[in-house]
Amino acid sequence: MIGLPPHAPGQRIGLLGGSFNPPHLAHREISLLAMKRLGLDRVWWLVTPGNPLKSADGLAALDRRVAAARALARHPRIVVTDFEAGIGTRYTFDMLLWLTRHCGGVRFVWIMGADNLQEFHRWRNWRGIASLVPIAVIDRFGASLAAAPAGRALARHRIPERLAATLPGRDPPAWSFLHGLKSPLSSSRIRASEVETVNRASISS
Repeated sequence: MIGLPPHAPGQRIGLLGGSFNPPHLAHREISLLAMKRLGLDRVWWLVTPGNPLKSADGLAALDRRVAAARALARHPRIVVTDFEAGIGTRYTFDMLLWLTRHCGGVRFVWIMGADNLQEFHRWRNWRGIASLVPIAVIDRFGASLAAAPAGRALARHRIPERLAATLPGRDPPAWSFLHGLKSPLSSSRIRASEVETVNRASISS
């Protein structure tokens, strides 16, 4: 089924989407934290063909990003997939709608960093996303929950962190904010650092 990872009714599966350009240790740390705190059976890394809100400049080929993500994951319960390209969409809502229609009985949870929550209101049909699956927001270095418009708009659906393990079994909209990870790593920072290194090498030569 379009490269979809194995799954079964009743499983609790976290979904971590992104360009993974490049993948980095924070992706793995977020996944491990979510598995532990939410009682997940698996976390799928959904390597997207491209982020509609970002320029495609510097975006590595999809197969290269998938290979790099698999090399980094190194965990039997973290599964890397590019099935989103197979269903012909780059939008999270369309992908989640497809999953919920084709994977009956699976309890999906969307996982995002708090830095993404700050931009969530700019995503296509973000309220629709919140209506399809519960959401786990993982704290990130420098990110402020109070500054997130979507966080304020969905405030009445927020589940206390002490009840986060119940999130996969709840009907959406439902979300929780999980503390415990303060990583400054991000793909954009890594790319910027690589460009700076190349520029310095060019000047010095």
